Amino acid sequence: MDRDCQFQTTTIPLNDSITENPWDSFGGKAVIASIGKVIFTSLCLAIVVSPLQAQTLNQQVVAMEERREQEFEDFFQRDFTSVTQDATGIAQTLARLGKETQTTPAVLWVTPRETNLRLVLITPNGEPIVRELYNVPQKRLLKTIQEFVADINNPNRPPNLIAAQQLHQWLLGPYEAEFLQKNNIDMILFCLGAGIRALPLAALHDGEKYLVEKYTLTQIPAFNLIDTQYRNNQSASILAMGASQFANQPPLLAVPVELQTILNVSESGALPPNPQNELLLLNETFTPENLQSILADRPFDIVHIATHAAFRQGTPQASYIEFFNETLSFEQFAQLPWQPLRTELLVLSACQTALGDRQAELGFAGLALQAGVKSAIASVWEVSDAGTLALMAEFYQQLAAVNTKAQALQQAQIKMLNREIRFINNELQLSDSRIPIASELNAVVGQDSDLSHPYYWSGFNFISSPW
Repeated sequence: MDRDCQFQTTTIPLNDSITENPWDSFGGKAVIASIGKVIFTSLCLAIVVSPLQAQTLNQQVVAMEERREQEFEDFFQRDFTSVTQDATGIAQTLARLGKETQTTPAVLWVTPRETNLRLVLITPNGEPIVRELYNVPQKRLLKTIQEFVADINNPNRPPNLIAAQQLHQWLLGPYEAEFLQKNNIDMILFCLGAGIRALPLAALHDGEKYLVEKYTLTQIPAFNLIDTQYRNNQSASILAMGASQFANQPPLLAVPVELQTILNVSESGALPPNPQNELLLLNETFTPENLQSILADRPFDIVHIATHAAFRQGTPQASYIEFFNETLSFEQFAQLPWQPLRTELLVLSACQTALGDRQAELGFAGLALQAGVKSAIASVWEVSDAGTLALMAEFYQQLAAVNTKAQALQQAQIKMLNREIRFINNELQLSDSRIPIASELNAVVGQDSDLSHPYYWSGFNFISSPW
């Protein structure tokens, strides 16, 4: 594992067009002489930026955000929003949301490039902190990610975590001690570049802990593309829908229990009751026509869909959600009458994407954007029926106990990791309750009684606004 890259300074230019010689972007020796001390090695580059360059850095953050925005607009063939916040505005928004939610959030942009890995961090009320890792070209990064995913995606063997630790060192190592820990950062919004947008960040490892044990995590398309207005989780209305049987897909036998459990958790008080604001559509009633009619009639805070879905290579039409009677492309799904600024969370609990495929990952990272909702939860791989049931049941139990939706997913993942969530004697044991499991689900649970392996919990990613 590389530990030869030491960072002692703060910021460098953000222009993503720099690919060969980083010195050129500073205007050569004249600029170097004016900005002070420079530390440069063949592996890493960090340059001190003078206060006179603060406005330039702000402009470059805006340009970086605009490039991210344009990438999603080109893929989805639609306009989203205009970039309005520069680095200073982003830092101030983080500070405001931190006070409102009692968290300390930061944003980390990760851009793989042919010659190096570029990282940009903004903390509340802080200036951009940029790192260039010239020992991490794109090919090396992607190869390590492939090894990482292959390692944690097999629940039949203990993860060796070598690749997980290497990725942690590259992505978090340049910032953790000096900036994240010193500023008490407990939430990170990752804006990931092409080829890594479906990375299961929760399972990165520092040698002692998984990343999810230290930070609340979310993946964003761009900071200026997410909703930064905070609304708490109280009295959430829930539309739970899905199918257990399909004509051309494997069955999802735990779906009826998953959906009923979600509503039972709400009715039991884990989510404060909200009369007439719960609805269940299962199998024959789980149709696009019914969903369209319901959304047009009244909005729901949470729409939970337990069914097969996939993010595939190609345009948004190539990705799909499987309803009981037909398949709907994500483009068609986005055209349903979603209520603007009303649906807080869309959950797809049995989907998968092609990690490393740019088009599939754009669909995955842009799920909330495309559907017109504030936030989303989706899985990188199709997790076991039993693991999905367990995590989703605990997620909804946690939702009213924490300040943000992303924290609820984090807590559910931690409790699975710590074996607090498990199947025992025909029951699903959650952190605060037990759910009877019908005998016909014994075969589904099978060897999945121990859910602590990262395969069961790290494939679920929170997307877009964590608030």
